[in-house]
Amino acid sequence: MTSLDFGPFGITTGLTSSPESLAAARAAEDLGYPAIWLSGGPLPGLQTITDVVEATSTIKFISGILAVDTYSAADVTSAYAELAAAAPGRFTVGLGGAHGPKPLATLNAFLDQLDGVPVEHRLLAALGPRMLELAKERTSGAYPFLITPDYTAELRSTLGPGKLLAVAHLVVLETDPARARAIARDTIGFFPQLPGYAASLKRQGFTDTDLTTLPDHLIDSLAAWGTPTDIATKLHAHHEAGADHVAVNVITGETGPQPIPQWQALAPALLT
Repeated sequence: MTSLDFGPFGITTGLTSSPESLAAARAAEDLGYPAIWLSGGPLPGLQTITDVVEATSTIKFISGILAVDTYSAADVTSAYAELAAAAPGRFTVGLGGAHGPKPLATLNAFLDQLDGVPVEHRLLAALGPRMLELAKERTSGAYPFLITPDYTAELRSTLGPGKLLAVAHLVVLETDPARARAIARDTIGFFPQLPGYAASLKRQGFTDTDLTTLPDHLIDSLAAWGTPTDIATKLHAHHEAGADHVAVNVITGETGPQPIPQWQALAPALLT
């Protein structure tokens, strides 16, 4: 088993250093969620990681993900070292975002410079077999997104039993099928345009037509919707397939405040 323990379910969301974001982090902690995965896109900088850790008491944070073409290994190492001293065990470095013609070489080079971050506190955003092998060899595990439970089982087979497999999954707390699928489709539609995600979805059995038209069966495979009980049942399928942890990415179809009411509604089904 991996030495990392984030519990069966956590939250994935974008946080900043704003008072509203810090309050949302405290709300997730108060609800009993053991971990927050900090989405890389909304993250304004490494200081935010320090800010959210300092604003809370026990909840763990994982950068999911820090893009290696945005942050230097020296800065990441420094941020990790400061937090390891001030709040031991509460920050794990999740890496990815290596764009360009040689992403594996880019990530390998970055990891070569990351000696100050122990292997047990490194993770990779990995989807394909070569990236999974890199995660297995040089980190504590993998953090894939937009995958089915069947693919989770394949990833577990590649990683083996001793590595963390944390799956990010979209969640829509909506019982109307048409509205739930419309909300999920609006978020999912961007990803098939990205080569890495397109390749991953095809490995999972989706066709070029599926990636273009986003049919209901694709949406239902990649987003859990319905009542909290319905959603918990769908997410547990990843655990049954070999995932250690599922990071719940609540989407509402609206921009604005953090989905704290949805986190609260889901908590009894996910955390008890």
